[in-house]
Amino acid sequence: MIWGIRVKAGLVRCLLAAWVLQPIAAKAEWQPVEQVQTYAVTGSSGAALYDSIGEHAPELGGSRAVAHTTFKLTWTRKYERRGDACVLAVARPKLIITYTLPKPTTKLPMATQASWATFVAGIETHERVHGDYIKEMVRDIEAMSVGLSADDDPDCRKIRVELTKRLGELSALQRQRGRDFDKAEMSEGGNIRRLILQLVNGP
Repeated sequence: MIWGIRVKAGLVRCLLAAWVLQPIAAKAEWQPVEQVQTYAVTGSSGAALYDSIGEHAPELGGSRAVAHTTFKLTWTRKYERRGDACVLAVARPKLIITYTLPKPTTKLPMATQASWATFVAGIETHERVHGDYIKEMVRDIEAMSVGLSADDDPDCRKIRVELTKRLGELSALQRQRGRDFDKAEMSEGGNIRRLILQLVNGP
């Protein structure tokens, strides 16, 4: 899945692309892995740095993203036949979340550095909210999955159909949360718009 704050005609918006589920090796416990990657920008003023973001930020869906959040989600699942029923006895996730942020390549003037630090901290905070939504979705999937059963399903086929349906519902809910959050953050007076204006109009 990709969430990204995008640059297009002076506006910003977020993109949700896709998320992947596939089986992996089992582990006793799980904790999300969160990591930060950067891309290079240049400039000695806030306006120049934002122009550089517009030139060098990663492209997502035809426009460039100031920052974005991606994740890889894989699952260990164990289905058990119990009489004529099938039960999902184990559903253990492995989640890796990656936040991609801009980073200047050279030392900035002191005033610009202070302005930049405020900007990039705010952008990272925004992206980490998306990360929190992803983690909550995964926990909801885990809670829903473990113990899920289907009667008259000795080959464990019906349960997979039901699981896919429920996964789609939880994914749709998470996407809507992200859209609602982005709408508030990027609207007139919203936090992301304020951060960009402060950077561009600052030193």
